[in-house]
Amino acid sequence: MTDVGLPGDEPMVARWGWEHPSAPLVVALHGNGTSEHSLIEISPWLPHGPVGYVSVRAPIAGPTGYSWFPLVDGSPEAEGLAAACRWVLAWLDTEGDPERPVLLLGFREGVALAGALMLVAPDRFSGAVLLYGALPFDAGIPMPRGALAGMPVFLAHGADDTRTPPPLLERTWDWLTRHSGAPVLAEREPGGDQLAGKVVGDLGTWLGDRLDWLRAHGENPLADGDEPAWPTLGGPLPPRAGEPPEVTAGVPQHQSSQNGPAELAEALWSRIAAFDGVTTGPTRVGVDGTRALLLDRDASNGPDVAFVLPADGEFAHQHPAPDFSLHLVLPPEQAYDAVAKGWAVVHPLAGVRVSPGMVLVPGPRDDAELETVTGIVAAGYRHARG
Repeated sequence: MTDVGLPGDEPMVARWGWEHPSAPLVVALHGNGTSEHSLIEISPWLPHGPVGYVSVRAPIAGPTGYSWFPLVDGSPEAEGLAAACRWVLAWLDTEGDPERPVLLLGFREGVALAGALMLVAPDRFSGAVLLYGALPFDAGIPMPRGALAGMPVFLAHGADDTRTPPPLLERTWDWLTRHSGAPVLAEREPGGDQLAGKVVGDLGTWLGDRLDWLRAHGENPLADGDEPAWPTLGGPLPPRAGEPPEVTAGVPQHQSSQNGPAELAEALWSRIAAFDGVTTGPTRVGVDGTRALLLDRDASNGPDVAFVLPADGEFAHQHPAPDFSLHLVLPPEQAYDAVAKGWAVVHPLAGVRVSPGMVLVPGPRDDAELETVTGIVAAGYRHARG
């Protein structure tokens, strides 16, 4: 194999499943030192139907297998990573219909490449599975808050992983779940890096749900960089002070730090429960004590994707003490803006099983935040009311 930057390099690939040029495509990126065969073997345990799997051989030959890029102190060398991205994107241009959905499946160093590809070309991908590896921090690729808005991710780490430095794994987990803007379903499983058992089953379920969503609803809207209007706030959404709160990485999703006081949660509830046409009651999807905000579906013109539970008319709910966060659905452009400015954390299954605009909004910590959170909930109410 010649140098990764040279034109005309054609990767060796292994395929399984559908080869129709418009069928969704899952592109598997193996770890350094192995080959395309190491990942294609799990394809029969993943969703069947109108989907194709292709595992790509990395371009740099070594004594025990193939690599995507050189490593410097255990991290990707920046130019090698950039060259690998160019090489994969050029190959992807030859893979059937350019409008077909493409999802990435990265393992070990393939996670770094998948992360780089999502960051440099987010419009090319419909989601990613990231297994037992770290993102390419400090490799010259900008990683601003909200950079992966609208990009569903399944993340799996091994609790006893000894190959990837623990600080890199923790940094990857924290950035994806709190800062990236991606809907991230994340799990840590016992063991190191074995692709078997629960992880393969869970990623198969996630992937099947994402493919079903794409067939039913199409791609998630992507952030366009423009700051959206917030009529319910009378101007742009201001940044929230400090870092986003910590939230649980799976389902159910809850806020686990920076919780506001009970009296402000009650003040918020009094305001939003008084919106015109709103009734209240217990939710069917939250823990005991979760309170739902409901609209009569016959009297509202909002689309089903504007509701937490469309059949019930539930457009938002508030979690009980000591959480006090809310789940609601915003138009995607407002959801991405709220995530980027620290006012929301996207739901782990947004664009997978629930609306792309479904977010968790932290309860207010002071009177100023009470005003802003009221305006954010009002935007969800306006979206559902139509």
